[in-house]
Amino acid sequence: MPSPYGLKIIESCLACPVRHERLLCNLSTDALRALDEITTPITYPKGAVLFVEGQPARGVYILCSGRVKLSVCSEDGNTIILRIAEPGDVAGLPGTISGMPYDLTAEVLEPAQVNFIPRDLFLRFLSNYGEVAVAVAKVLSEICHHTYHEVRSLGLGRTASQKLARFLLDWSARPRKLPSNGHIPLTLTHEEIAQTIGTSRETVTRLFTMLKRAQIIQVKGSSLTICDQDALESMAHNPLRDVIR
Repeated sequence: MPSPYGLKIIESCLACPVRHERLLCNLSTDALRALDEITTPITYPKGAVLFVEGQPARGVYILCSGRVKLSVCSEDGNTIILRIAEPGDVAGLPGTISGMPYDLTAEVLEPAQVNFIPRDLFLRFLSNYGEVAVAVAKVLSEICHHTYHEVRSLGLGRTASQKLARFLLDWSARPRKLPSNGHIPLTLTHEEIAQTIGTSRETVTRLFTMLKRAQIIQVKGSSLTICDQDALESMAHNPLRDVIR
């Protein structure tokens, strides 16, 4: 029987082939058995919303496959994407730990398998296994570090071109298995990239056109190739006019 959305379903944390690569899944056998007992695997289509900003925290969502957009929205409807969660990441952790409402919205960017754990079961699991508490502390530290990085990037007066260059460099540096041709998957729309770096979609489209014309990058469909790494790194620290002459 075909699996939902063509996903390869991971039936058990113990059987997961990549659990050793994932912080909250790289646990002892006893802890993983306990994790399996409280986890509900769920598959979601693209565009599904796991939770919304301000909603009471029901529990955590461990991402097994696919990607999830984590964003905040202002009263006038402006959106900033804080992070793109990758497989192995945990969404909803700060609110679940603190008992406060979710502080952002989580939307599925592509078909995904997510393991959901209700808040009361997760907190009991956390108190029963010290190794899990340490792993959660590391995850929260990573979230904090990433948030500081984004605030610094958005708030310290960089131009839109510098922000885009930094985004592309950070995106290309993410650990992933790349095909032999070196193409980097970039399935975010120009609107979503704009929401990530705090500018307009029109500006992102214009900058992509200039970067392609200058042969700094190539884009084919949802694949990105960085052709001139030095120029892109220079652009991350200097206005675009000083890089493209």
